[in-house]
This record gives sequence, C-alpha cells and structure tokens, in this order.
Amino acid sequence: MVVCLGVCGLVALPGRAAEVSVAVAANFTAPMQRIAALFEADTGHKAVLAFGSTGRFYAQVRNGAPFDVMLAADDETPARLEREGQAVPGTRFTYAIGQLVLWSRDPALVDERGEVLKRALPERLALADPKLAPYGQAAIQTLTQLGLIDALRPRLVMGESIGQAHQFVATGNAPLGFVALSQVWADGRLTQGSAWRVPAQLHDPLRQDAVLLRKGQGNPAATALLEYLRGDKARAVVRAFGYAL
Repeated sequence: MVVCLGVCGLVALPGRAAEVSVAVAANFTAPMQRIAALFEADTGHKAVLAFGSTGRFYAQVRNGAPFDVMLAADDETPARLEREGQAVPGTRFTYAIGQLVLWSRDPALVDERGEVLKRALPERLALADPKLAPYGQAAIQTLTQLGLIDALRPRLVMGESIGQAHQFVATGNAPLGFVALSQVWADGRLTQGSAWRVPAQLHDPLRQDAVLLRKGQGNPAATALLEYLRGDKARAVVRAFGYAL
C-alpha cells in the first residue's frame, strides 16, 4: 500500500511524463538550458530545445516545423503567429526583457559608456542579422541613434542569430560586437571581457514573449512548461542572466 500523505500530486509520475519541443531564441540559450533541467527534475517532463533566430523559427513554424512552444526574442513574432492561426490565443506572455550590450573578449577594450565606437572605428563589428533577429534590429537602431550607422555599415559582420554574432567576437573574428547581456553575464557578473550596456532609449524594448503553438495544444508538457516559466525558480534564473521581468 502506498501512503501519499497529500503530496503525491506534486510529483510527476514517470508514466505520465511527456516531451515538449521548444523553439528558443538564441539569446536565451544558457538560461533555458538551466530552466529545462529544473523543469525536468521538478515535473518529470522533458523539454527538447532548439536554438536559433526568431525570424528563422517563424518561417519554420509557418512551414509546419513540429514545435510545441516558442520562446521568441520579441513580442511581435508570437503575436503574428497567433493572428495567423499558428499559435493558441490567450497563451502569450512576456517571459523576459532583454538587454543589448556592446562586448569584447578583451577586458580593456570596451568602456562603460561605449565611447570605443567613437574613438576609433573597429575593423569589424559583429551583430545579428536585423532581418532575422530582434537583437540585430536593436543594434542597428543603436548605431543610427549614435549617428554611426553610415560610417560603420561597411564594417558590419552579421550572424544569422545573436548566437553566431557572439561566436564571431568570442573567437576573435571580430574585435567587438553587439550581443545579448545573457551571453556574457551569469549570476550577477560579467563572465569575460568588457562590455557596455546599451541604454534602453537607444532602441526598441527587447520584450521577449512565449507562446503555445498550435501543435502543442493538448500536450501536458507544453502547458506545464509555460506555467513553469512563470514560477519563482524560472524567474530566478532569468534574473541571474541579466534579464528584467
């Protein structure tokens, strides 16, 4: 005989565990990996993660890609999918507000006000493709506001996603670039190099929304994950990587 003492319902039973396929914006790679591990430990459900640009995921969902949930890098893409019947109405919410930074792996290169961009034009400046990635759009808006876009346009090196833009800088293929704070920040500190946090007034807000996709409707792991993202454990991880809520 099994004695539950009123807590059996809090633990996911192995026979009822399910998988959820999640399209995750590249800037949220590290926090989502941590959240997925916590989610599986707490619920028994497994989150199968794919990382990439929001624009590319949008096209894939439109073409029938088997994702249950999307964690976008903006709020417009999930809203558009909802309007187009690809996402479940009423499930969309903001899970994080991102922070754009100018970053170099050189700890002495980037000053705290971003004056490095005005002192001497870099040979190469990495950013995500603004046609595919909201962080790339924010970088272009920032350069435009600073009056530097025309001078720097020939020097821009664009990655398909913010993950690839970060890789360009991390490998030394570009001396600096615009990346997500979460890629270079963890547990309250900069993990490497030097960075300038771009003031919010220089670009549109990086409000990142999650949504249940049509394929995920009826999948208990999908609805459980969206609920978990609203909980204290997930929100603590989001904050630890420099996001606002």
